[in-house]
Amino acid sequence: MNKQHVIKRLFPEPAVSYFLFGPRGTGKSTLAAQRHPDALYINLLLPQTRRELQARPEKLLELVHAHAQGGVIVIDEIQKVPELLPIVHILIEEHRDWKFVLTGSSARKLKRSGVDLLGGRALKKTLHPFMATEVGELFSLAAALEQGLLPLCFDGQQPAETLSAYISLYLDEEVQAEGLVRHIEPFARFLETLSFSHACTLNISNIAREAAIKRSTAESWLSIAEDLLIVFQINVFTRRAKRLLSTQPKLYFFDVGVFRALRPNSILDVSSETSGAALEGLVAQHLRAWIAYTPSKNTLYFWKTKSGVEVDFVVFGENGLWAIEVKNSQHIHSGDLTGLKNFQQDYPMAKTLLVYRGEDTLIKNNILCMPVDKFLVGIDPGKSLF
Repeated sequence: MNKQHVIKRLFPEPAVSYFLFGPRGTGKSTLAAQRHPDALYINLLLPQTRRELQARPEKLLELVHAHAQGGVIVIDEIQKVPELLPIVHILIEEHRDWKFVLTGSSARKLKRSGVDLLGGRALKKTLHPFMATEVGELFSLAAALEQGLLPLCFDGQQPAETLSAYISLYLDEEVQAEGLVRHIEPFARFLETLSFSHACTLNISNIAREAAIKRSTAESWLSIAEDLLIVFQINVFTRRAKRLLSTQPKLYFFDVGVFRALRPNSILDVSSETSGAALEGLVAQHLRAWIAYTPSKNTLYFWKTKSGVEVDFVVFGENGLWAIEVKNSQHIHSGDLTGLKNFQQDYPMAKTLLVYRGEDTLIKNNILCMPVDKFLVGIDPGKSLF
């Protein structure tokens, strides 16, 4: 049996209508089908269905009115026909207890179309790649660092080939087919260049220079990559700052397997740099999933002073303040704790954690140190981070 069909997702589904955004391959369609086997299912990836509803959006009224009152209607890849959203709005206003699940791999076309995303009448949720705790005993840190945790690739026999095909499909169907860029080859080169900024402070001027494009083009294409949910940025934590802080955000790809597939390897590479960026990205995508699936409101940041003292991740929310440092080494050195100790001085209420590639859980200088695989498997949206 396909592994992703037996893995229970921790995504907490709202009781009301909602948008379910997420990159392709995160399992949105599978989740909707599993949770709502009796739903009216409208798949806008099917050319005939898409053409019919583009030509006559009001047909959705007829389809839904024939569906049972109080039933669920799943519209897959809603961004393909944004003209349907005013019809969905009308149907929600009818108060017949229909629940709409509107999946999408991009909100860019919806934004460009001037659609108001139902004026707040549907929640906005995100589905992320698998979490380690979701796959349980199937989780392998070594495998996750190489091929990521996309359900699409998780149980494949040739994950590298699957990821390469996945990126080509994204470029062809999400970028070129939607007319987001004029020529796909320079954009593909831009994404490759962007992979060198994974887990790094963003410098758009350097990226533009390396990709041989204008800065304004780099900014526009970065916005496209964000809207397509391929990359995300996190900002510096500045609440009640006691020091001069950096202002530049950090950038990550949404899944470490996609980062690995885009990042070219050469004899000039230092393997520890690439594997360290992959490890940091794997932690980042787990923290994002925990934040998205946890009922309380939290935000992901990092912390970096003007003098260069840094903490990889800061999670701040209604229930706490957590600071996390990621080290791609099997041993902990005193200098590894510098950032966390400085953060503790400024925020004594913070819970601090260093995760590393070793095997022992211990306390050093009042800082919890834990094997990274143990930490990842223990991240549960129903519990505190640590």
